[in-house]
Amino acid sequence: MPTSQPSSKPTHSATPRRPWLTLSAAAVLAALGAWALWPVAIKVDTATIQDGPMTVAIEEEGKTRIKDVFVVSAPQSGIVLRSPLLAGDPVVKGKTLVALLQPAQPPFLDVRTRMELIASVKAAEAAVRLADAELDQARADRRFADAEAARARSLFESKAASEKLMEQAEHQAAVAKAAVEKAEANIAVKRRQLESVQARLLDPQDETIGGVVEGACCVEVHAPVTGRVLRVHQTSEQVVPAGTPLAEVGDPKAIEIVVELLSTDAVRIPDKAPVEIIGWGGTETLTGTVSRIETAGFTKVSALGIEEQRVRVVIALDEASGAGHRLGHEYRVVARIAVWQSAAALQVPIGALFRHDGKWALYRIEGARARRIGVQLGQRNRDTAEVVDGLKSGDRVILYPSDRVTDGVRVAVRGEAGR
Repeated sequence: MPTSQPSSKPTHSATPRRPWLTLSAAAVLAALGAWALWPVAIKVDTATIQDGPMTVAIEEEGKTRIKDVFVVSAPQSGIVLRSPLLAGDPVVKGKTLVALLQPAQPPFLDVRTRMELIASVKAAEAAVRLADAELDQARADRRFADAEAARARSLFESKAASEKLMEQAEHQAAVAKAAVEKAEANIAVKRRQLESVQARLLDPQDETIGGVVEGACCVEVHAPVTGRVLRVHQTSEQVVPAGTPLAEVGDPKAIEIVVELLSTDAVRIPDKAPVEIIGWGGTETLTGTVSRIETAGFTKVSALGIEEQRVRVVIALDEASGAGHRLGHEYRVVARIAVWQSAAALQVPIGALFRHDGKWALYRIEGARARRIGVQLGQRNRDTAEVVDGLKSGDRVILYPSDRVTDGVRVAVRGEAGR
């Protein structure tokens, strides 16, 4: 039986790949790789350099003070009564009573002093008795002398005695009269001496003291100037020695400001330098000028324990500013004293500057890249610095550059900042 053999058919190969698909995929991959490896621009803040007014000022805390402060003191020792005034009360020169003084009570006596005074009293009493006896004797001598003078005058009129005898008798009568007057004066002195010693024996508990003090004349102390009471030193009734401060009086309208500056800052202040007063409690800024810089400095220890040489700078408020404020004596203020001013200075923000190789430098944007350049600075304040060389108006600089910003790096501006 014949066998049949299967017929063989030709086998077709797979469809060949298209070369353009491979090339496209390779191009996409290359683009993605290039994009991933391409350096990203660093976002930065910038500022534009411009000309404008610039002021360099010294800012320091100060205190107000009244120009003429009058310290009212006790003219003599005594008891000052409770003050009729309080701080802030108005006073009128020569009319307003500031203080009233009464005589002080005598001190206590120790045993020895008391015994000595008692002995002195007895001696004074004996002296008074002696003076009384001398007065009696003088009066007796005067009566006798007057009688002798009358007899001599009668005898002279009757031609029984000479004129000389009569004159001698009248002279003796005059001497006797003077002796009586002398004895009377002497006894008055002795009695006053006795009263003086007896007064020294008085104690504070003596009942006669009250009458003496109440009957004594008080000392009234009046205001020396028209103004207001700044401070009352002695409020309650108490014994004070002579010269004790009782109150301070001044005119609040005549006010000035005192600032204690470092001596190195004080020498930079020009004459009549303008001043702005801020931080005094009001919303507006007060203005003034430097009226005086004291020539003598003093040592002051700072809060950190550092000894500093300070100088007092006195500031006078302008009349326009002085009219509306409510400042008083020793109020806290902040003074901003201008030491340098320019109407048109090329300025760069402080935040753009850094030190490089011992000099000042910054990054200027050229195209889309940061270029480090050195600059020469002049005056500086807390916000800007004067550019003497290295920049021109219109240049754009980078503010607060990070460590990622280097010379030649690509940057992108994030925002524009003012000076």
